[in-house]
Amino acid sequence: MNFKKYKISEISKSMFYGSMPKDDDIVEDGKYPIFSGYRFVGYSNKKNIDEPTLIVVARGVGGTGDVKIAPANSFLTNLSIAIDIDETVADKKFLYYFLNVQGLRYLDTGAAQSQITINNLKRHSMLLPDLSIQKRIADILSTYDDLIENNNRRIALLEKAAQELYKEWFVRFRFPGYENAKFENGLPEGWERRKISAYYDTCSGGTPSRTHEEYFVAGIYPWVKTGEIKDCIIIDTEEYITKEAVKKSSAKLLPVKSVAMAMYGVNIGQLGYFDKQMTCNQACCVFSDKRSFSSKHYLFQYLKSIREYLLLISFGAAQQNLSQELIKKIKIVMPSDDVVRAFEEKVDAIYDSIKTLMYKSQNLAKQRDLLLPRLMSGKLEV
Repeated sequence: MNFKKYKISEISKSMFYGSMPKDDDIVEDGKYPIFSGYRFVGYSNKKNIDEPTLIVVARGVGGTGDVKIAPANSFLTNLSIAIDIDETVADKKFLYYFLNVQGLRYLDTGAAQSQITINNLKRHSMLLPDLSIQKRIADILSTYDDLIENNNRRIALLEKAAQELYKEWFVRFRFPGYENAKFENGLPEGWERRKISAYYDTCSGGTPSRTHEEYFVAGIYPWVKTGEIKDCIIIDTEEYITKEAVKKSSAKLLPVKSVAMAMYGVNIGQLGYFDKQMTCNQACCVFSDKRSFSSKHYLFQYLKSIREYLLLISFGAAQQNLSQELIKKIKIVMPSDDVVRAFEEKVDAIYDSIKTLMYKSQNLAKQRDLLLPRLMSGKLEV
């Protein structure tokens, strides 16, 4: 297999930062999705990308250096760098796989905040095989992504089923036994509206000092950053920390069945479930039940349903912020214990299926990433 060395600047026609749409262009029924590089954040009536485009996440609270393909006909925000690939030299899909495995995070030059610049990205070099080989490798690897995407579609349907069950029981009040329920002050008898602190303990985590390398090497506890909170179960994290890090920093070991919410950053208000004992950084608010039973699914859906309100009450000049003190004062409608327990049981079954699919996708992604170097080395025939 023949290889040739290229800098990214040599295989791109142009590179540019995305931009922020004007306020007047952000509309609920907009035709074009707004893509931050991390997630979709709304809709616009204008676009700045016509074709599927290779992008590098340039800055933010997590994922700086990640490589993705932004969808056609979308609006790319200034958190990402778009690369217009010269397709006579390189295959876009191959580069997506190759650069993610190769890694671009070493280009991060940010001090207060992670950041990759176009000038640094231009200098990144790599050995690429012939274009025809690139295309064949991309075709092989994309079969794994097709399976992952199929799992993602099934997960989305299951998440929608959980959300619809919440609406049916707690918005439309068609919960088990609703036919005989009596209402007081707009709520079924036995339900309450109290501060969230009446039902949940809250805390945030911490970041062990980076000057102590031993806090992160061979870590055993998953350490959640807010960029990893994406409205679903958190089954794994990019970084793990050690017992020593937990003992000697503000990081805390948090219980399974906790619900985490991002208090600031690009995904403020996003939620996640801890699949196991985990730790997190100080930008997460973690909720755990004061009562003897778990109500994580009810809390998750309730917080998700009031996200617009949470964003409205957030504050901060440079960026939106939520604080623990503010969160503790939020009022929550709490159904009777028997209704909450019944809801948890039904949604537990849904999320067991979601978790199974997530682990399958994780294994597929690992197999795909292990396959690339073997295909590149010629150990496997392309």
